[in-house]
Amino acid sequence: MHAIHRQITTAGLAALLGLGLPWAGSAPAQQGHSHERMPNVMEYIDRLDRPERDQEQKPAQVVDALGLKPGMSVADLGAGSGYFTRRFVEAVTETGKVYVIDVEPEALKYVEDSLVHMHRPFDAEFILARPDNPKIPVESVDIIFVCNTYHHLEDRTVYFRNTRSSLKPAGRIVIIDYYHDDRSGDLGFPKRHLVARDKVVEEMTGAGYRLAKEHTFLAKQFFLEFE
Repeated sequence: MHAIHRQITTAGLAALLGLGLPWAGSAPAQQGHSHERMPNVMEYIDRLDRPERDQEQKPAQVVDALGLKPGMSVADLGAGSGYFTRRFVEAVTETGKVYVIDVEPEALKYVEDSLVHMHRPFDAEFILARPDNPKIPVESVDIIFVCNTYHHLEDRTVYFRNTRSSLKPAGRIVIIDYYHDDRSGDLGFPKRHLVARDKVVEEMTGAGYRLAKEHTFLAKQFFLEFE
């Protein structure tokens, strides 16, 4: 049997609606919306799960690079559609645990339903985050995984300094996000909100981390591991 734990808070939801729903790849040219405004949530969840995303995101290679093993615990910060969440559940098995974190309750419900439909044992906790706090329990995770979400956060150095207590000893924070320049190509949204790779390293260093590893197999995104 699978175990599901739900932890829901409401403070600050509207302030960071887009945390787990990055506008990726084939999104239309905003249809009159700025990057700060979120149109229909389920429409963007569908975009995140589009099959052609695999070609650029290379999810199997990403998960393999993380070195996940049964029994490990992972926090999917900005889980969105659960694109990576479902793969984490398979990697850590029911002996591990995945914290599914987003600011949008519809996204959390979508991910929960998708995990149930996998028809396999799992342990997951669903957390409705605050803009300034992902609410990950103290010393609970081996990896905090942040894909296409870093650029949505404000006061990032403070945010991740405060998040250090959630990591187990030797825990890591993994950040994947789009390059802010021509390397990311046409993303379908303005790039002014993206954060340069070097700026990410600077901010995370200021938060007390060091860059431990960098993977370069993603053409449009940097892939950094901090510890």
